[in-house]
Amino acid sequence: MKKIVCTCIGVFLAAFTQGQSLQSYLEEAEANNPEIQAFELKYNISREKYEQADALPNMELSAGVFVSEPETRTGAQKARFSVRQMLPWFGTLTAREGYANALAEVDYLDMVIVKRKLRLSVAQAYYALYTKTKIQQVLERNIQLLGTYERLALTAVEVGNASAVDVLKLQIRQNDLQAESDILEQEFQSQRSQFNTLLNRDTGLEIALADTLEIGTGMEIDQATLNVHPELEKYDKLYESVAQSEILNQKETQPGFGIGLDYIPVAERPGLDFSDNGKDVVMPMVSFSIPVFNTKYKSRSVENELRQQELSAQKTNRRNMLESTLNTAIHSREAARIKFETQQKNLRQAKDAREILIKNYETGTINFNEILDIQQLQLKFEIQQIRAVENYYAQMAIINYLTNG
Repeated sequence: MKKIVCTCIGVFLAAFTQGQSLQSYLEEAEANNPEIQAFELKYNISREKYEQADALPNMELSAGVFVSEPETRTGAQKARFSVRQMLPWFGTLTAREGYANALAEVDYLDMVIVKRKLRLSVAQAYYALYTKTKIQQVLERNIQLLGTYERLALTAVEVGNASAVDVLKLQIRQNDLQAESDILEQEFQSQRSQFNTLLNRDTGLEIALADTLEIGTGMEIDQATLNVHPELEKYDKLYESVAQSEILNQKETQPGFGIGLDYIPVAERPGLDFSDNGKDVVMPMVSFSIPVFNTKYKSRSVENELRQQELSAQKTNRRNMLESTLNTAIHSREAARIKFETQQKNLRQAKDAREILIKNYETGTINFNEILDIQQLQLKFEIQQIRAVENYYAQMAIINYLTNG
């Protein structure tokens, strides 16, 4: 599980301009998240069960007093004391330990999977917050830009080169952008609460976001690392636990045996003198537990075989799903990069068109409808470019989940 594609981690974190803030949030989430803590406790419980696996059955102690004392040649038997210890067949305890250890390893992989999913959720939430912050900045710049256009329009109205309708259109557009900004602020507050909840801390705490996320060049992903993904390794461990269960099942078909000791105190016979008079009885005991009716063991063997076939099919299906998800993420990441570059070209051309329109103001031929159209296009391109960055890093988070952990 420790095989790592270093290039993924490099792109995943290298874009930050103000330290590895996301990495610190990932570590904080792993340390504080209650779901992680619950799975760690579950794993610790499994380890304790492993420690219990080699325990022997309770020792049996018994005592009894004869109400009617049996009279023997050596004297009357007064009571009976017994101690017995049942023992499993040779290798049974080892088989139990193997089965308990296999189950503990499954619980460990469950913990690893939950940690990976938490890191994915935190990363995607972080990028969503970054996106909303950047869009908010773009909206604010455009509102200020529209204010500049409004002042130009007012001046143009005074000299007769524009109408009051142009001014109203600019003001309406400013109102629309301000409304979008206010709505975006509410969405940001909501997502910030969700992000802090993932870290199990106060929902009102501020989030330190990166100044800029840059899109890197395309790179190859080693899909072979998918073979050691914990979701797939879990099926291997489950398969192994079933194999250990079958070993234990076969051991339980063997007879159990026990050893013990009976002690009977004997009273002396009065008036007689012989060597064994009043000699106590000490009787070592051996007992066997034979599973004569073993239908359940045969059925359990069939069940284990079917369970292994089921796990093999589930693993194949899950691997296909993970491979499909990885391929989709790789292609979506590349599509996001292409879209980012396209919007970058569009932005340059929109800015050139805007400059031409502004220069026309000096000649008195400014067209405010065209300015609004260009401004709206530029806003659209900027937002799409920010969305492309978010999608790029969201796909990188998925790739990282599938290949690195």
